[in-house]
Amino acid sequence: MGGKYEVPSKDYAVQYGPWLPELLEELTRVILEENPVLGTSLDLFEAEFAAHAGARFGIGTGSGTDALVLAMRSLGIGKGDEVIVPANTFFATVTAVVMAGGRPVLVDPDPDTLNLSVEGVVRAVTPRTRAIIAVHLYGLLAPMAGLLEVAESLGLHLLEDAAQAHGARGADGRRAGAFGCAGCFSFHPGKNLGAFGDGGMITTSDRAVADRARQLRNLGKVTKYEVCHVAPNTKLDTLQAALLRMKLPRLDGWNGRRRRIAARYREVLEGVGDLRLPADPGGEAHVHHLFVVRTRRRDALRRHLRGAGINAGIHYPIPPHLQKLDQDLGYREGDFPVAEGAADSVLSLPISFELTDAQVDQVCDQVRRFFHG
Repeated sequence: MGGKYEVPSKDYAVQYGPWLPELLEELTRVILEENPVLGTSLDLFEAEFAAHAGARFGIGTGSGTDALVLAMRSLGIGKGDEVIVPANTFFATVTAVVMAGGRPVLVDPDPDTLNLSVEGVVRAVTPRTRAIIAVHLYGLLAPMAGLLEVAESLGLHLLEDAAQAHGARGADGRRAGAFGCAGCFSFHPGKNLGAFGDGGMITTSDRAVADRARQLRNLGKVTKYEVCHVAPNTKLDTLQAALLRMKLPRLDGWNGRRRRIAARYREVLEGVGDLRLPADPGGEAHVHHLFVVRTRRRDALRRHLRGAGINAGIHYPIPPHLQKLDQDLGYREGDFPVAEGAADSVLSLPISFELTDAQVDQVCDQVRRFFHG
């Protein structure tokens, strides 16, 4: 994805190049020795990823969206159940609730972190509320201590959409995917831990949830020809699991590189124009899947950066409640001013761990040039 940009958002050639011979050797072994579906490498990766996250079980799925849907179904969430979701997440978090049979109840985010706010959740709870989905947006842990307290006091399930937060760790040592009753991850190629294709994972320490999720990802089967659920066929492929196993030991180092890039951006861009830099509590609570700034001049800045060969993105230009879905969520423009304001002002600067220091400085120089000439 280097393509036409001098500073791309991702560069898979740079990512895979240094260890490609090692990777090809392992993939060749897997092709010759393992089952292509539900093979040994998947069993091993599920155990290793769950251990890394601090959970007892891992269940590989075909995508992060499938992980969310199956996690909710494994918890018994279905028709008529309300699930509280942040209003400024990627739309798949919201549609997953609908796909599971529930009703998404959106909450405007905290204006500083753009993550779910505890106060907003409390106001949104009704007698029909069954669960909360905490999204670790952009790689920053949501306020899990407060959300856990609310969930436990009201008897609600707390799920984590950790698709952007592989390896994020709070001050208490717990990582994304180990706070709630289930964590849901995506291994889309652009994630901090990405496959070469799609994939997902549910992490949980509840054996009953794990057992049911394993059935649900495999057509609802309990034996080869005995079915007890109406369910999809959505398993993480053996080859993708083998690749991800090789990447997992590198994840913490790659996240460390992202933090160093974020620190450089902060050092150089603090006080530049009207830029609002992203919240960062320090430590390892942010893995900087994205480095999202906010500015009233977002579109002009993006045009300038792209004209200078820098692939700045927008995550996300349309909030879920304003999407043209085939199901009316019951919300209208103006209902979530913080989320709508973010959609109009957010800009993601490149922060892939593959970037060189020179490329990062090139981004900084161009941002400063835009605001100061």
